[in-house]
Amino acid sequence: MNPMRALRQYQKVNSHAQISEASPHRLIQMLMEGGLERMAQAKGALSRGDIPQKALLLTKAVDIIGGLRQGLDADKTDDKAALQQLDDLYEYMAVRLTQANIKNDPEIIDEVARLLITVKSGWDEIAPQSI
Repeated sequence: MNPMRALRQYQKVNSHAQISEASPHRLIQMLMEGGLERMAQAKGALSRGDIPQKALLLTKAVDIIGGLRQGLDADKTDDKAALQQLDDLYEYMAVRLTQANIKNDPEIIDEVARLLITVKSGWDEIAPQSI
């Protein structure tokens, strides 16, 4: 058996187990972590000149941000303005990552990563039971 294939299969099973056991709060954290990871991997691919891989990874990061946007729930907050601001921020991140993809610009990837880290750090401070 190919050891790399076995490792990928284990990671796939392990991630499915984590997802099935995760709270909604943890799922959002996992999405944010995944987005940051894809951006870092995309920067690595870009530095190696692997443009197809960079494009794939940035597309995945944009998809993850889209998932975060879809997860916003107006019914669970009284602060509609804050929710709209977060939606607008996610939209901005997706647009910027698309621009980074087109321009092969690692600085734009860094900008979006910093924004997502800021959102994630706030999310990490929220106790899961308060959601």
